[in-house]
Amino acid sequence: MVLMIFFILTLISHVSGHDACPKCGSIEVPYPLSTNENCGDRRYKVFCNNDILQFHSAEDFSYNIISINPSAYKLVISPPSIAKNTCYSSDFSFGGFRLNDDSPFNISTHNTVMLFNCSDNILLSPLNCSSTSFCRQFEEKVQAGSGCAGTLCCHFLKDSAMTSHRIRVRDGGCTAYTCVVDLNPGDTTDSWNYGIELQWLPPN
Repeated sequence: MVLMIFFILTLISHVSGHDACPKCGSIEVPYPLSTNENCGDRRYKVFCNNDILQFHSAEDFSYNIISINPSAYKLVISPPSIAKNTCYSSDFSFGGFRLNDDSPFNISTHNTVMLFNCSDNILLSPLNCSSTSFCRQFEEKVQAGSGCAGTLCCHFLKDSAMTSHRIRVRDGGCTAYTCVVDLNPGDTTDSWNYGIELQWLPPN
């Protein structure tokens, strides 16, 4: 009986010891996120590179993780940079941001995506490409958007009717984008919360 209790306690200790991964720099890595084979759930891979916690897209492009809310099953990654004096996102050659179809992560409905340097075909879409679009504020008031000034731009709020696994950029479409979480009309650009919020499905 004593031996059985010891075995159970050892097993519990072993399992719980592999739940959460060590901190990466200053960021806690809660379960089920996994930075290596010895912790977390490997379906929820993230990467700790030189004390910087990162998320990799399906094309293996790296995005820094800004924050994690484990109780809401959410994390926020930094949007790609836009090359200085150009209007191309740093992930342009990868086609933008994409998750695998079988990924436990998805792009949440709290993201306002702004697209820049778009072809005229986008005017056939239901996106907001008007002079009052949020993207105009980004072009005019944010240094990172100055290279996109004067291009055709639009914004949209990701919703459940859209693909939750992709933000696309390409030649013949739009060549750059940024994203803001929980953007409200009237918010000033210096208060925008730049990032791409991802949700994950909890493990079974």
